[in-house]
This record gives sequence, structure tokens and C-alpha cells, in this order.
Amino acid sequence: MSDYSYFCGIDLAKNHFSLHVVDQKGKVILHKSVTRSNLLTKIANMPLMRIDIDACGSAHYWERVI
Repeated sequence: MSDYSYFCGIDLAKNHFSLHVVDQKGKVILHKSVTRSNLLTKIANMPLMRIDIDACGSAHYWERVI
């Protein structure tokens, strides 16, 4: 995690996704629920970070899109 200032974990669901962003020290920067249509806009407006996506059926799709 030393190459990135922030780490984002995304919990995928059917309609709402949960974003959880922490810094290198583990301090929570953002914990927010976003809709499917707002996910890409929210991620595009964040600084460069490592992103981890919940393993589920739609994870491969979102990995390609992001």
C-alpha cells in the first residue's frame, strides 16, 4: 500500500454500493453508500488510489469498467 496514499474497498450490491476509503495509517477518510449510476462519477472525482472490489458475480464487470 506504500505506492498509494489511499485504499478504497467497494462492497457491491444490486442497487447501492458501499465505498470505504482509508489512508496509509488506516484512518477512515470516507464511508458512503452510492447508487450504481453514481459509482463511476464518485471514483473519477477521487484522488489516485488502490481499489479492491468485493468478489461476486458482477465484480469482473466493474473491474473492467473502473
